[in-house]
Amino acid sequence: MRIIRNYFYTAGYNLLILLTPLLTVPYISRVLGPTGVGINATTNSIITYFLLFGTVGITIYGNREIAFIRDDRAQRSQTFWEIEILQLVTISCAYLAFLVFLMFEHQLKIYFFYQSFYIIAGAVDISWYFMGLEDFKKTVLRNMLVKVASIIAIFTFVKTAQDTGIYILILAGSQVLGNLTLWPYLRHSVAKPDWHHLRLFRHLRPSIALFIPQIATTVYLALNKTMLWQMDSLTAAGFYDYSDKLIKLVLALVTATGTVMLPHIANLFMKQQLERVRQYLYMSFDFVLAIAIPMALGVAAVATTLAPLFFGRAFSAVDQLLMIEAPVIILIGMSNVLGQQFLLPTKQTKTYTISVTVGALVNMACNIPLIWLWGVAGAMLATLISEVCVTGYQLIVTRHSLKTRNLFTGALKYALAGAIMFAVVYGLNITMAASYLNLAMQIGIGALIYGGLILILQPPVLANAAKLRSRVH
Repeated sequence: MRIIRNYFYTAGYNLLILLTPLLTVPYISRVLGPTGVGINATTNSIITYFLLFGTVGITIYGNREIAFIRDDRAQRSQTFWEIEILQLVTISCAYLAFLVFLMFEHQLKIYFFYQSFYIIAGAVDISWYFMGLEDFKKTVLRNMLVKVASIIAIFTFVKTAQDTGIYILILAGSQVLGNLTLWPYLRHSVAKPDWHHLRLFRHLRPSIALFIPQIATTVYLALNKTMLWQMDSLTAAGFYDYSDKLIKLVLALVTATGTVMLPHIANLFMKQQLERVRQYLYMSFDFVLAIAIPMALGVAAVATTLAPLFFGRAFSAVDQLLMIEAPVIILIGMSNVLGQQFLLPTKQTKTYTISVTVGALVNMACNIPLIWLWGVAGAMLATLISEVCVTGYQLIVTRHSLKTRNLFTGALKYALAGAIMFAVVYGLNITMAASYLNLAMQIGIGALIYGGLILILQPPVLANAAKLRSRVH
């Protein structure tokens, strides 16, 4: 079935984006040290703002619009060119603003310049088009080659703490190259534009409507590192960044459903198949709980060993941060289903905007006192509180469209299986010697315990999987 296939493609794509820096973490953390890692984290968080304002919500908007009209090649082609040219215009404006910023920046100027290649990558990013078509295979396979090449380049050229700039340049440059590799596929899918009837700016207002929640989401993710830099240190920003990277790696598997289901739900919504929309949402929410709960508890269970073993002794403080942030995996998983898989594709943009804006405001309000009291642990706690608010609000506003009871049908069974798994794995983690072999053994034992209990408890995810499998055959 296309949804299952696309889920694995998307999970692979999300993992691929995060895997390049994460695979190199044990090496980079030792070579560059906390200061070098902090420089990368801080400069990248600032560049994120320029990239965000350059894309003005076009990525999500383009995905949804292509899904709405994907069966009409002529209309689809014209819409693609209108959105992409608009993206080139807005990204160019963002890059000019960045150059003005660079004139006044002296401390980390060269590192900011290297990071600016991410902005250029945004201008040529057309992954939204293929996602709107529910064609994820091309994106994954082409980017895989580029990411592997970047990993080889990192181990080849990054040798000392003075190579921080080279490390940033490799990561940013690979993003540009990866995006460019998708363009050759357009010739089989997109017709030439009708230049006389291009209406670029008809897309600006609706994309800005999606831009507002994107701002809120990105701001409260990037704001923590920026505020840690100003209120604490570059080292604290580096600790936060590495903890967040590992959590985001796990989240890539959980939130892959959002990328897959957004265009699918949008297409069903345009065809007025509302009951099918609800059924897919219930199944997706249950699946997310089934994988997010054990992943969150699993990360928390092995955090004490995982942080110093994986990142190095200089990053031993990350273990506490991982335990604080682990519940975010469950919260973001739920809000991803409610927000990206339901509110956005069914054109409830205003409601979605309010939910993520609430999260951003709560995060900013909590950051100052919590960072002042507990430093980087306080920033992590602020993130957790903000995600609780986002998910809570979305559950409240969708209660009339989606039955809450149907969303949480299997939650208690997943929580019970996850809690038993956590108790066993955490006990092993604090008693066994720290080694990669023991860590792999603990993860394997945890997976066996959770999987075995799921087979005994028979939650809905098993029945849903059987339904999907029967449709395939």
